[in-house]
Amino acid sequence: MQPNLKKLESEELGRKSIEEYKETQKMPIVVVLDNVRSANNVGSIFRTSDAFLIERLCLCGITCTPPNKDIQKTALGAQLSVPWNYAQSTVEQVQELRQQGYRIIAVEQAQGSIMLQNFKLQANEKIALIMGNEVFGVSNEVMALCDACIEIPQFGTKHSFNVAVTFGMVLWEISRKRV
Repeated sequence: MQPNLKKLESEELGRKSIEEYKETQKMPIVVVLDNVRSANNVGSIFRTSDAFLIERLCLCGITCTPPNKDIQKTALGAQLSVPWNYAQSTVEQVQELRQQGYRIIAVEQAQGSIMLQNFKLQANEKIALIMGNEVFGVSNEVMALCDACIEIPQFGTKHSFNVAVTFGMVLWEISRKRV
């Protein structure tokens, strides 16, 4: 027996207005983009951050900032709802987040990393997720400041995922553990 499936129309989705979104309680997660070079990836990360109610994005180093037509192309307006700031130095941004009580977590392939499915969170723990450059990953200087590192298992011939895809997978798993 086939299920009775019907695609929902936009007006049936119950989307929040930007004002309602800004008033909604966010997950205590700040995302730090460490020299992410593609504006399209940045836009995708804005859009995913909106969907998962992320507290804030920190755009660091060469990471481009709004307004930018390529960010807009993939963010579809999320750059207007998700709070963000720019910092020239990722290291200084991470040090500031540590002082604010965030647990600093890189998403990277590294010695001592924790596989995503095994990563544990404390209730209401404030975390800063560090996402790295598409070619070079999270810088060694930033890795040295991290409390933990999450890695996504991979089984094929490639040894990395696109940074925006990685971000979506990590947020999905973290959100499942938070509820």
